[in-house]
Amino acid sequence: MVDVGAKPATQRRAVAGGRITMSTEALEAIRSGNAPKGDVLSTARIAGIMAAKRTADLIPLCHPLALTKVGIDFAWEDNGIAVTAVAQTSGPTGVEMEALTAASVALLTLYDMAKALDRAMIVGDIRLIEKSGGRSGDWRAA
Repeated sequence: MVDVGAKPATQRRAVAGGRITMSTEALEAIRSGNAPKGDVLSTARIAGIMAAKRTADLIPLCHPLALTKVGIDFAWEDNGIAVTAVAQTSGPTGVEMEALTAASVALLTLYDMAKALDRAMIVGDIRLIEKSGGRSGDWRAA
């Protein structure tokens, strides 16, 4: 692991996102609350939050962080759902990996919860959208 012991603690924030495309049938079942496995969005939100908290267990050489906030939001699209994850902490290293992990696991949970309706769903476009804090300062995707 990189030694971050001498770095000052600063407020860190990262936003990541992605999307899942699916059939109209699957999308409508999720929207109406009629998916076979139950409340899809609530389950995916909890899964994303839990994943952010376990990022250091999943990604080798990733520092364990005391997260101060993790949020997962969903946006309906014509052919799927967009996921946005926010992670925050006050510490010597950033939270980009936590935000990316949260978004990824939320998307995978959406797939798992709806796979009985559509096995051809596509998870993609996972990326860092913005980050703030630390020596490198603020960054936003173009």
